[in-house]
Amino acid sequence: MAQQNSSCHYNESMSFFYNKNGGDDKWDSAQLILVQVVGSLFCCFILVSNAMVIAAVVTNKRFHYPFYYLLANLAASDFLAGIAYVYLMFNTGPVSRKLTVRGYFIRQGLLDISLSASLANLLVIALERYISVMNWKVHSNLTKRRVTLLIVLVWAISIFMGAVPSLGWNCICDLDRCSQLAPIFSRSYLIFWSVSNLVVFLVMVAIYMRIYTYVKKKTSVLMPHTSGSINRKRTPIKLIKTVMVVLGAFVFCWTPGLVVLLLDGLNCQRCNVMKLKRWLLLLAVLNSVMNPCIYSYKDEEMWTTFKNLMRCIGNGTRRQRSTKANSRPLSSGQDTVNSQPPSEEMKSDNQGILKT
Repeated sequence: MAQQNSSCHYNESMSFFYNKNGGDDKWDSAQLILVQVVGSLFCCFILVSNAMVIAAVVTNKRFHYPFYYLLANLAASDFLAGIAYVYLMFNTGPVSRKLTVRGYFIRQGLLDISLSASLANLLVIALERYISVMNWKVHSNLTKRRVTLLIVLVWAISIFMGAVPSLGWNCICDLDRCSQLAPIFSRSYLIFWSVSNLVVFLVMVAIYMRIYTYVKKKTSVLMPHTSGSINRKRTPIKLIKTVMVVLGAFVFCWTPGLVVLLLDGLNCQRCNVMKLKRWLLLLAVLNSVMNPCIYSYKDEEMWTTFKNLMRCIGNGTRRQRSTKANSRPLSSGQDTVNSQPPSEEMKSDNQGILKT
């Protein structure tokens, strides 16, 4: 047994690891079809809607501020999540047992990168909102260069976090440390991953609680004296509400999955984590579906930009159809004759007929 654990198993298929750690990844055909169909519909919406969020921020000059650049980066992480979910949907269930170790690392790495990017973006947005609100401004004074550096930092950290298991923090060489949900990930990594994310959740909640108490106190002090200026200052409060709803949706959709990962990392034998993961997957997908809906519902300017983009797409499609219709060759020689302008003789004959 010790000799077996001292050797590494990089050339084995995933069925080897599922059998070793006792993880039952069997799916009912009806459940698998349901998850794939519903998940695919969600993923199509995720890709289209988040692409529209990015396009809205790029095309509308009113969104050329640090908050909206970071919001577009959050949409980019949701777009990556849509790609990761598509890859996962059709490489789960019985297919997951046929994956190679490298294929499994790619599958899980895409998910981990998208989750890390979403979480890091939300944390950066929380800090940006804190800076702006404490200065009682709609937008912070972050320059485009600093925002760009923050975005690059977010993706660098996310890619590193997604690559950590493939860089060595795994159980391929020590099967006794393998988890059930991710059979080539060590249980210690799952503990680290879930606890660190839950701690970031608490930090963000604390930041927004501090923002909320500050805004409430500031508003109560200023309202009796300068009600007009308070009305003009409602925009930062609206942005805070938007982000708080996004954060709430993120915490609601991801906390159950992180708790289940933590239980698996703690080697809870009676928690039945394998049966929960397929439904927690759909809950995680739902989070990326909710975000564009929240943007459009809470931000009237964003919704207006969405409608303008859809009109532009519709008008462009109609122009292409009319151009193709006008460029079609005529079907017969008679049509060619009829399409020519009338001659002078035909005009004079017509005039004579009208006179008679």
